[in-house]
Amino acid sequence: MIRLLTLAAGFILDLIMGDPRWLYHPVCLIGNLISILEKGIRKVFPKTDKGERAGGILEVVLVCFITFFIPYVVIHLFYKWNFWLGFALETFWCGQLLATKSLKVESMKNGTIEEARYAVSMIVGRDTQALSEIGVTKAAVETVAENSSDGIIAPMLYMAIGGIPLMFLYKGINTMDSMLGYKNDKYLY
Repeated sequence: MIRLLTLAAGFILDLIMGDPRWLYHPVCLIGNLISILEKGIRKVFPKTDKGERAGGILEVVLVCFITFFIPYVVIHLFYKWNFWLGFALETFWCGQLLATKSLKVESMKNGTIEEARYAVSMIVGRDTQALSEIGVTKAAVETVAENSSDGIIAPMLYMAIGGIPLMFLYKGINTMDSMLGYKNDKYLY
């Protein structure tokens, strides 16, 4: 029951605050962790298919462990110290890990076609310079649909199932997919 209350409170917090620009986002920390681990692992493991595969497995295990274990320990210590501090931290983190308001704000920008291309370039991974008005609209709708799943629905599901540690684990896996999940020469193995 507490988990559902923190989820509801976190969702409301996200709707009100969104992602404040002045506050470092947990997904940025996860992204930094992934980059640091990748650089270190690439230095240590051989540059062979087997070595890269072993390094990739190690990175996945480490990122999953760290993104689950650290929030798990911290939230349990806060709850143990004071129930309301634990509740407040869990609510705050939940609000940070949801992307409802920021997705709405980023996808609803108005202006000239050049401003719209720029705005949509902030939320899609493709080149937007040649997009027509219809192309910009399609790109915005497609990314809202995809990011609704990645940034709102799935994190809420994991929060409901396993609390903030599972929500962080999901964000770690999702961020690895965004950063490392390419079938190109650099990431194939």
